[in-house]
Amino acid sequence: MAADAVATRRRFTRMEYARMAEAGVFGERDRVELIQGEIVQLSPPGRHHRAYVNNLTWLLSRRLPEHAMVSVQNPLPLGDDTEPQPDVAVLRGRAVSFKDREAAAADAVLVIEVADTSLAYDRSIKARLYAQAGILEFWVVDCAAETVEVHREPSADGYRDVRLVSGAAEIAIQAFPDVVVRTTDIFA
Repeated sequence: MAADAVATRRRFTRMEYARMAEAGVFGERDRVELIQGEIVQLSPPGRHHRAYVNNLTWLLSRRLPEHAMVSVQNPLPLGDDTEPQPDVAVLRGRAVSFKDREAAAADAVLVIEVADTSLAYDRSIKARLYAQAGILEFWVVDCAAETVEVHREPSADGYRDVRLVSGAAEIAIQAFPDVVVRTTDIFA
């Protein structure tokens, strides 16, 4: 590269990212997501991460009404260049099947990231992206501290209401106030 040349990054769209996946660029075990045009490598999930994702999936699947769906580690498009794979997402029911039209930010009423090694990333980048996409509620489950950060009231700058839930406590889901999750059940 010439001394006066400036290095630039090549950013990808969701369509290009999907074509790469279809072409086999990523292996079955690759954990990647598209964030603002960049392909981000995720750490492999540890034992606690897997346990807490399983606990949340089981708890939410049993408690949510029939018209809600629990989506586990599936892509959630937030724009033309962003497609994170949240650990858990609660999707509202809709008339058009998810088979016919993929889930989008407007379908998500709660997104949960379980953070083992990604705590700072989830609290900053992911929280900002989910808030800007208008997702009503976002939880960060901290594996090490066994706490849950509950983010509500999305805005362009992030979530306006953030509270830390620790110890033996209950969290009601904003979109389904009758659905309560106990922290002791998440961290069992």
